[in-house]
Amino acid sequence: MRFAVASSVADAVELCLVAEDEDGKQVEQRVELTERTFGIWHGVVPGVTPGQRYGYRVHGPYDPRRGLRCNPHKLLVDPYARRVTGAVPDLAATRGYRGDPMTGGPSRTDSLGGVPLSVVTSPGGPDTGRRPDVPFEETVVYELHVKGFTKLHPDVPKHLRGTYLGLAHPAVVEHLVRLGVTAVELLPVHTHADEPMLLRSGRHNYWGYSTLGFLSPHAGYASRAGHEVEEFRTMVAALHAVGIEVILDVVYNHTCEGGVAGPTLSFRGFDAPAYYAIDDEGRDRDITGCGNTLDPGSPTVVRLVVDSMRYFAAELGVDGFRLDLASALGRPHAGAFDPDATLLTAITTDPVLANRKLIAEPWDATGEGYRVGGFGAQWAEWNGRFRDGARDFWRGGTGLRDLAYRLSGSSDLYAGRRPWASVNFVTAHDGFTLRDLVSYDHKHNHENGEHGADGTNDNRSWNCGAEGETGDPGVLALRDRQARNLLATLLLSTGTPMLLAGDERWRTQHGNNNAYCLDNQTSWVDWSADPRADDLLAFTRRLIALRAASPALRQPQFFDGRPTRSGEPDLLWLRPDGEPMTEQDWFDESRRTLGMWVDGSECLSRDRDGELVADDSWLLLLHSGADQVEVVLPSERYGRRYIPVLDSGTPRGVPKDTDPLPPGKRITLPARSTLLLRAPRISP
Repeated sequence: MRFAVASSVADAVELCLVAEDEDGKQVEQRVELTERTFGIWHGVVPGVTPGQRYGYRVHGPYDPRRGLRCNPHKLLVDPYARRVTGAVPDLAATRGYRGDPMTGGPSRTDSLGGVPLSVVTSPGGPDTGRRPDVPFEETVVYELHVKGFTKLHPDVPKHLRGTYLGLAHPAVVEHLVRLGVTAVELLPVHTHADEPMLLRSGRHNYWGYSTLGFLSPHAGYASRAGHEVEEFRTMVAALHAVGIEVILDVVYNHTCEGGVAGPTLSFRGFDAPAYYAIDDEGRDRDITGCGNTLDPGSPTVVRLVVDSMRYFAAELGVDGFRLDLASALGRPHAGAFDPDATLLTAITTDPVLANRKLIAEPWDATGEGYRVGGFGAQWAEWNGRFRDGARDFWRGGTGLRDLAYRLSGSSDLYAGRRPWASVNFVTAHDGFTLRDLVSYDHKHNHENGEHGADGTNDNRSWNCGAEGETGDPGVLALRDRQARNLLATLLLSTGTPMLLAGDERWRTQHGNNNAYCLDNQTSWVDWSADPRADDLLAFTRRLIALRAASPALRQPQFFDGRPTRSGEPDLLWLRPDGEPMTEQDWFDESRRTLGMWVDGSECLSRDRDGELVADDSWLLLLHSGADQVEVVLPSERYGRRYIPVLDSGTPRGVPKDTDPLPPGKRITLPARSTLLLRAPRISP
């Protein structure tokens, strides 16, 4: 078996093969790696077989002022391990220093028995199936947590709940298929470790944004210890079999080691300056808000990240990646952002990764890092401006200009790309759930143990008249309608919609907008019977089905006012009186009603043979005002009749009356409502 690990600063590297003695105590056999090529220490060790646990010890300079922290008393996890086992039972043993991390000497405490271990694996495993390869413009993303999604599912056997195989269970897959989503975006499944602050308080990093192993699936999501790789592949195969893609939320911007006062578990002990952005005093440059920043300008980091992505894509069947705090990956040495930075370019030009869906979270923990719309041509981006604009409109806090950009694909941000580059969302794991968004004005994070100091205060939410749970039927009815309005705005907008798992089932976190450390029923999806949840689920399914069946509602190119086969523009914005919006109208901040006419006669969508397809035309009416408003349907030149197909005023979105309405008809939109009408194609 050949072992290899990178360290350009080490004087010597020892491979440590770990076993247990008769008393269950960990013991090791040390083997020095004597070969060194291009900064890689390597060697062949005969007799090692899959299942062998191991780690490394690095001998070399300990000089905190230069960022060097080699300490052979610390057993290190292999950055390229395909399996990692164990946790951190002894936090003190992981510290690489004595006293002050900058002025104290190296710790003499041996960390064997107090740190996770790498595990040798064999290649291969269950077939991951044929990749669905869903076109981006047809994609509907569903963000979920592997454990939290199935932990309470009554149809999943108890021993599979909260695992990769739980997500692959037929009852769970059936829910995803019936819902109509085309991709699941999994919160981090790389091996992660809890931060010292959480360990000291007895809590855990539930979300998993604290990576230890970038090439190993997290063992905590396996139903059987040591089978995480096989079970991960089985999960991917089950989803691929029904046409659902698997996208991973990956955290390449920082690690679980935190700042200089944090533990030495892997990267810091091998070669801290090769992995982390470090200042002139030897401290970590923190642009992630997590204590350290992986340096995307380092060849060691570039190689690790690309190898990690290639492994999960090529070997484990993953269809795409959402890169957490991706702006940090475009800031070599934590400097200025460059969309063509080395790491971002390496990803987009890699022959394997270039064929996967690439989604950037276009911000980090600094003002310099807020780069929505600033990534290169191959990237889609989480569009935070869509989230903010949709929330502001429906709580009555903004006019129509920004909303129009978001509804039509955000061409102001993504010109030069395609509309699908805008990953539209109104809720995500970080923040309120949909139910909480319409039920709370303020965060309620006391359960997190940080005295309510964590989580954003910029929620742009509205409690509809009462803070939190209430029995007031008027408030409850308004909340339901507001939730439907937000979902309709999301799924009827041009771009790539992303739903938060459980929103369609009316999930609540009781006002917690940062439940990262709550591995309990606060965070888990509730599958119990609830009439309100059933109604919202039916409404969501209806919306997704409408989108899937209507090419004009998911166009692959931006609207540009071009005339279509019908003789009308591809897009027209309408006032309540049925006439086109004027420039003056756009700057009237008091307006709360907008009509969006989408001509489907030439929507530039193509079928699988590449042929252009025609669709019906659509009239979307949105009204966020507190009072009802009268609206005039557009004149006959747009359509001979208008058929109501979706109404946010009913629990499941089915209009009370689906009889065709003539052009020029005056209709009343209730307060805070959405109405979608179809204008059938006129035969030539």
